[in-house]
Amino acid sequence: MSNDDPGLDAAYALRGPDDSRRLYRRWAETYDSDFATGEGYALPDHVAAAFVDAGGRGPVLDVGAGTGLVGERLAALDVGPVEGCDISPEMLEIADRKGVYARLFEADITAGLPAGTGPYAGVVSAGTFTLGHVGPEALATLLDAAAPGAAFALSVNAAHWRAAGFDAALEALGDRIVERRLREVPIYQGDGANRPDTAQILSFARL
Repeated sequence: MSNDDPGLDAAYALRGPDDSRRLYRRWAETYDSDFATGEGYALPDHVAAAFVDAGGRGPVLDVGAGTGLVGERLAALDVGPVEGCDISPEMLEIADRKGVYARLFEADITAGLPAGTGPYAGVVSAGTFTLGHVGPEALATLLDAAAPGAAFALSVNAAHWRAAGFDAALEALGDRIVERRLREVPIYQGDGANRPDTAQILSFARL
């Protein structure tokens, strides 16, 4: 697969917001069937479960909501209302069809959130903090959009965690977060070549 084709290799090779918009414009209509179902993508389930375990409640912001996979899981767990943001309007269009979001809006989290966003009682994200996408510098932006006591449940690709310096970033934010927990989980449940890939599920509360 070339980097011009939608797929995991192309996603990991993204070099900026414009690359992301182009890739997900092409991938949106087939993302759920070809990737989420085809690869046994498990992060939405892990993130939703971790959020509930952390005492999470609405209103919730789903960061990098994509086609709404986390929103669906939260709705099934009676968590809401949920708002979602993503860099791709085409992905958000798919999410909107599912009817589980109170609001969806386009945002490049690496450049910040629109003025007046939040405050939220919870923040979730699956698959956004990963290779070629978003690094730990966005954590401060999300904290700014959260209310005191807000619960967070975020997935971070394990290889990206090490390469991007998430440990150091979290130490720098130590005066803003409490109840920090990490749990390593498989990203995929299928039998494909990517089955060994893992992610850290990071949960904490905002002070």
